[in-house]
Amino acid sequence: MARILAIDYGTKRCGIAATDSLQLIASPLQAVKTSELLQFLQTYIGKEQVEAIVIGKPLQNNGQPSIIEPQIQKFIKELMPKLNHIQLVRYDERYTSSLAIDALISSGTTRKQRQNKSLIDVTSATIILQSFLQEKEILKQRQSS
Repeated sequence: MARILAIDYGTKRCGIAATDSLQLIASPLQAVKTSELLQFLQTYIGKEQVEAIVIGKPLQNNGQPSIIEPQIQKFIKELMPKLNHIQLVRYDERYTSSLAIDALISSGTTRKQRQNKSLIDVTSATIILQSFLQEKEILKQRQSS
């Protein structure tokens, strides 16, 4: 089975997470500069089988798109022609940064470590991907009932 990637898109850098080949576990991959994201994805896809890319959809509390959404849309337009057979999925990422900080605190990271924004970004991407996998599994179970 092919992997699924998730991207927590940011103006300066993007956190990236990936599943294992069985699509059971989401793990942090790395953070890359936003300007290097497209090249990173092309290289990764050239080395690994990827079934889907989940890109976080940042929404405000009222459900309206956040101010970064136009930049994400621009990136998606650049990415789409290079995807071929890979599915692109948008997934609500509200509160993932807060959840990432909470997860890092729970895991025992120091305050200094939590100031590393790249760590928060990859943790956020991992949370997006794990949430996506859980929702996918719930839908699969409902369909088989």
